[in-house]
Amino acid sequence: MEKGRTLIIAKYERSTADQGFDPDSVLVDIGHRRDETLSVFVEHGLTLRLTLQAKAGVTRGHDQWVKYSGRGPVEAGLRWTVRQDARSALAVYVGAGEAGAGRNAGYAAPGQGSLDLEARVLYGRSGVWKGREVYVDLQAARLKRQGLADETRIDTTLGLRPARNWLLLAQTYGGQADRDTLKARWLKGELSVVRSLGNWSVQAGWRDTLSGRETARDRGVVLALWRRL
Repeated sequence: MEKGRTLIIAKYERSTADQGFDPDSVLVDIGHRRDETLSVFVEHGLTLRLTLQAKAGVTRGHDQWVKYSGRGPVEAGLRWTVRQDARSALAVYVGAGEAGAGRNAGYAAPGQGSLDLEARVLYGRSGVWKGREVYVDLQAARLKRQGLADETRIDTTLGLRPARNWLLLAQTYGGQADRDTLKARWLKGELSVVRSLGNWSVQAGWRDTLSGRETARDRGVVLALWRRL
């Protein structure tokens, strides 16, 4: 993020699940559950290399045992650009998050969790494929969590710009909980399209759980409004 520039993304996410993956990664019925989140994510360039990130929101949902609503997780941290050239960038992120009233992990009951500490490495590279702009973004993170198992996460994004004001995104979110009594893991996929309208952009997509263990197979819509300042 350039110095003095800001990106704001307001996002609505709704997911439902009637099945989950058991300890052998076999789908079983779990009863209906629904989770909804409305969040605001902000990036602000402090210097040419240092970017502030923050996220907050509200959430609500229910399953066969409990109904919840309230504040979602609050996160804040700093991203430092280690190296950057015309086509690629390498950065590191450190931050902290406070759990909210909702589901702070896909394998946990609503409200579980407390303070999270996160360290993340990010690498992005852009190019041209068949005359179209493309980019790939790879991220690896380690989370130290209070009240929940520590986690390792791997996130990827592939972006393709078929036309000047259109962007197609294919993303995956993978992770595993590291606790002897809990070996939850998950891989979610998301496809979305982003339409640019000057300094505004509109995003619409669909997210699904592709595989997992000891976690719900949730799926649902993702809608977002981007604003660049």
